[in-house]
Amino acid sequence: MLNADPDHNGIYREKVAAERDEEFVVFHIGMRINAFWKLHRWLPVLLVAPRMLRELLTDSESGLLGSRTVLGPGIRNIGFVQYWDSFESLREYARDGDQSHYPAWQEYYRNGTKDDAAVGIRHETYLVTDGEYETVYNNMPAHGLAACDDTDIVPATGHRKTATGRIDSR
Repeated sequence: MLNADPDHNGIYREKVAAERDEEFVVFHIGMRINAFWKLHRWLPVLLVAPRMLRELLTDSESGLLGSRTVLGPGIRNIGFVQYWDSFESLREYARDGDQSHYPAWQEYYRNGTKDDAAVGIRHETYLVTDGEYETVYNNMPAHGLAACDDTDIVPATGHRKTATGRIDSR
């Protein structure tokens, strides 16, 4: 497969797409600060996220393919878009008592934070198992799925020129 080449700044100066042969999972997770003055409720949730991400990124067997921080709208919302090799890997991490997530999850419920409404949490999980997805990037460095291991970056030309063409070609 022909890969596109970035310039010296890592920017792909052409319209490109990400292609991945293996199935993957897209996971959106984040928090919303509803009561800024209740620092004791939302700060622990905010501070555990970087620890979780560090432990995942240092464990090549975790199943995490890539992660991007997302801010907004406004300063209340902080989250991550993550790419995983499988739902099983994601679930295994979430329920592993020896990792950071599970104890933080339990504390959120145990200490009353969930009932207080000072901080909201969210996650969405999308299983991409039948090859139905599309991506496009223009004047961007590798980002999102394109920045994940085992993903090809290819020119978005020919059948890859439109979203419909990129989906239909999978």
